[in-house]
Amino acid sequence: MSSSRIAVQLRSGLTNTRPITTSNSVITGANLLRNILFLLFILRWTRKAVLQLRGRGVFGTFFDAYKFLRRVSYGLFLRSPGIRSRVQSDVAEAVAKLQLKLVPQGPGISRYLTLPKEGWTEEQVRAELQQLGDMNHTRWEDGRVSGAVYHGGEELVKVQSEAFERFMVANPIHPDVFPGVRKMEAEIVAMVLALFNAPSGAAGVATSGGTESILMACLSARQKGYTERGVTEPEMIIPDTAHAAFHKAGAYFKIKVHLVACPPPTYTVSTKAVSRLINSNTILLVGSAPNFPHGIVDDISALSRLALRRRLPLHVDCCLGSFLVPFLSRAGFPTQPFDFTLKGVTSISCDTHKYGFAPKGNSTLLYRTAALRTYQYFVSPDWSGGVYGSIGIAGSRPGALIASCWASMMSVGERGYIDACHSIVGTAKKLESAIREHPGLKDDLKVMGKPLVSVVAFDSQTLNIYDIADSMSAQGWHLNALQNPPGMHVAVTLPIVKVVDQLIEDLVSVVEDEKEKERVRVVEGKGKKGQAQGDCAALYGVAGSLPDKSVVVQLAGGFLDTLYKA
Repeated sequence: MSSSRIAVQLRSGLTNTRPITTSNSVITGANLLRNILFLLFILRWTRKAVLQLRGRGVFGTFFDAYKFLRRVSYGLFLRSPGIRSRVQSDVAEAVAKLQLKLVPQGPGISRYLTLPKEGWTEEQVRAELQQLGDMNHTRWEDGRVSGAVYHGGEELVKVQSEAFERFMVANPIHPDVFPGVRKMEAEIVAMVLALFNAPSGAAGVATSGGTESILMACLSARQKGYTERGVTEPEMIIPDTAHAAFHKAGAYFKIKVHLVACPPPTYTVSTKAVSRLINSNTILLVGSAPNFPHGIVDDISALSRLALRRRLPLHVDCCLGSFLVPFLSRAGFPTQPFDFTLKGVTSISCDTHKYGFAPKGNSTLLYRTAALRTYQYFVSPDWSGGVYGSIGIAGSRPGALIASCWASMMSVGERGYIDACHSIVGTAKKLESAIREHPGLKDDLKVMGKPLVSVVAFDSQTLNIYDIADSMSAQGWHLNALQNPPGMHVAVTLPIVKVVDQLIEDLVSVVEDEKEKERVRVVEGKGKKGQAQGDCAALYGVAGSLPDKSVVVQLAGGFLDTLYKA
């Protein structure tokens, strides 16, 4: 038999072939893993870029990039040697002035930094409380404060005080110990649900205020998105006039916040812009009824249709609208749809401690379904102290505040809230008309948008609005300064109803004074609309105009620190 021979070259090659070692396999696997991770990285950021371009457009994307680079560059400039020390010195000086204004100084001021060795007598405590209540302050009692104090009258305060005292030690975390508080809280939520035309099966919770209501609405939406759709990088889309609590929720719960501009003349959010920003990570849309800065009600009907079409939750912030917006039509004022009658609205926040006239520390959060409410619950089933569950952020809560809220709502009643709406919104209309029509105001002030409820915002193209704000402060008024764009507003309350004529008179006087200052500037050759000099100008006109907001953050931090300076 003949046998085949292997070619010498081939035989030599087989002989010299090295076996594949374990180390080579590890290197090959590592390279493969590295390539996969790099590919995933590219895909991730490519997707983000595509979503950015689709949501903001080419121009908007470049503009966002420009703002980012400008902010970073200016931030580096502020941190450069020499500049940084000057900025810190200026901030320290501003904070020191703030402390002189807020923290009592001088003889006759007692400070209590440790417990007294022996407890005070009742007379001593009452005398000190009287002195603390009489400290020099902006006279909200005389209607000199915009918003802030939503007072329902002295008779209502007496009822609230009695309810508070009766349930002083109550804690709703123990419903078996305090069944009356549980009943009152459930009835508060039920009454507010009815006020906002909630459907059968709707649910709600009581909270400590509008911020907690908004936080819980965002948390519920985030948990719903994660549970039902597996969203791990949640995003929400809000008007740029929406309350700052939505930004807080984004920071607390790691939700990316997309801002949609609300440009003049309507100052309402564009639903087309909102629609472009929706993607697979979107967990919530937001509208205001009305918003805080300008008192404008967003087009909730259009947002509702969009939410239904895209199958997304829609939260309506009625914290400021409170017990006014539900009664607008019955009080004789124009209104527009905003509540659960719109099928796309899934949650609403409403502050009972604003125009519901309940004591501070009361708000409600309403859901279209009870299932939505469960997403905000926290339950720890295996804690060594026993099964623990809470409806929101707080565990123990003051039952006295719940009792006071219930007493307020039952005392005022539907008729009382309609009358209050008529007085408050009617006064806001009077102020709006004065700004639009008064000879001393109409040429220099301009109402921002078409407010429907209690807030009237205005700006000026001829005068520095922050000078006007500071001059009104000098007249004893505590009004709200706005930014982006510059402006100021008045949130009408029952105390303001009684003094609105004086408010208009003082506003006319201040505008005339500012016009005279402008005329002097022109005569002196300094030009019109000079640089504002007051406190509002320092915060909003100067520091607020900087691309990098770190200076404003430091000033705000100094203010917050001052609150706890004993």
